[in-house]
Amino acid sequence: MTQEELFKALISHAKEYGFIFPSSEIYDGLSAVYDYGQLGVELKNNIKKYWWDAMVRLNENIVGIDSAIFMHPRIWEASGHVGAFNDPLIDNKDSKKRYRADVLLEDYLAKLEEKENKEVEKGRRKFGEAFDEEQFRATNPNVLRQRNKIEAVRAKMVAALEANDLKALRDLIIECEIACPISGSKNWTDVRQFNLMFSTQLGSVSDESGTIYLRPETAQGIFVNFLNVQKTGRMKIPFGIAQIGKAFRNEIVARQFIFRMREFEQMEMQFFVRPGEEMKWYEQWKQTRLAWHKALGLGEDKYRYHDHEKLAHYANAACDIEFDFPFGFKELEGIHSRTDFDLGNHQKFSGRKIQYFDPETNESYVPYVIETSIGLDRTFLAVYSAAYCEEQLADGEQRVVLRLPAALSPVKAAVMPLVKKDGLPELAREIMRDLKFDFNCQYDEKDSIGKRYRRQDAIGTPFCITVDHQSLEDRCVTVRHRDSMNQERVPIDALRAMIADEVSFRKLFEKLG
Repeated sequence: MTQEELFKALISHAKEYGFIFPSSEIYDGLSAVYDYGQLGVELKNNIKKYWWDAMVRLNENIVGIDSAIFMHPRIWEASGHVGAFNDPLIDNKDSKKRYRADVLLEDYLAKLEEKENKEVEKGRRKFGEAFDEEQFRATNPNVLRQRNKIEAVRAKMVAALEANDLKALRDLIIECEIACPISGSKNWTDVRQFNLMFSTQLGSVSDESGTIYLRPETAQGIFVNFLNVQKTGRMKIPFGIAQIGKAFRNEIVARQFIFRMREFEQMEMQFFVRPGEEMKWYEQWKQTRLAWHKALGLGEDKYRYHDHEKLAHYANAACDIEFDFPFGFKELEGIHSRTDFDLGNHQKFSGRKIQYFDPETNESYVPYVIETSIGLDRTFLAVYSAAYCEEQLADGEQRVVLRLPAALSPVKAAVMPLVKKDGLPELAREIMRDLKFDFNCQYDEKDSIGKRYRRQDAIGTPFCITVDHQSLEDRCVTVRHRDSMNQERVPIDALRAMIADEVSFRKLFEKLG
């Protein structure tokens, strides 16, 4: 199965089993907006809990808030979003389709890198065990030619973006002979800037004085509450404030399912530190956040760091944790050293003093900030895509299974009477009544036991509990394990402890150290 075929299968599976639906589907949908179904919301909530507890419960110096989506419009002037939150926009005159200029160039670079990697794979097949990839990349003329081209184009792109030189961006697109994916033509308009914030009206009068914005990030709600939290919580530097919430961006190119949406959810933590200590904490949070991802067991080779070549206006260091999605390595989480830009600007624009008095140094200062910002929807997609598996069984049958981390699985156990008679449903219901207080469980008595197993495999349920005639005599049930499909007899009284041990978040947290 190709990566493109895998991605299509994921999207189809997500809808078929109640994970994700196109929003407003009966009205033909709304572009780049999705609804989470009955199983999707459970998986999403479990990811939230894993992040929140790892941030807030496991760290004595990090607390959480929930700030409003609507905020004073001056906040977005102070943050730089009104003046600088823009994407470079370009249209193809023939297809009438609109694109981000930088995305067109990034896709072009990705194709060049794919060609480079194909040359490497040819060398690997040719030389076998004697293949030295590092030496091959350093000496092979075809690889060097591609690498030089990649570096030259990337350097020009970064320079144009940093200088906000829109003409240079268009010239580079023409120079690289990039064609519109729809029309195939290279008939491009000039590049222009497009602000990504959604605006709306506050109150009953529709004029400029009442214009406010849907927040494009959750971080500013943390910054404007810095003093409230610090004083009421008696927080001492270094400390952090965490938040999970909706954000909104009018993306030009919203694509790749839930990877890039116009309404999405962020999980952000702003960590306040002494000026001069920011790089120490920046490196520490890079390692801490990567460990959080790897603890899920999706595969260590699925992650990599990517340092930013073009820094945002507020940052003095930034990197992404990228994940290998079905469409390649893309940003999953950003770690940024935001300096004192945000608090300093809010102090300036509000006229209020936003400083911290440090009793250890006996001085007041505007703290520096390390930000960890992760997309909840992207994390959902990363977990879902890594867990999805079409498996060929020894008997020739095929099953679709979601190998989700047990703690994140929407349904922890399915309780099934072998047949719908002879007192088996009554005992199965008794087990359900006991387990439902601690776990999200499903009761299923429809179809053959094999079909029921397949349904639970497809939604990632770790345990299937089958009540049979022998269960009435010995008070034991057959427990089938999702990944191995192994079965074992377990006393009914031991079920709760067995499930709790496997699905507990504690196992994930212990990996974090």
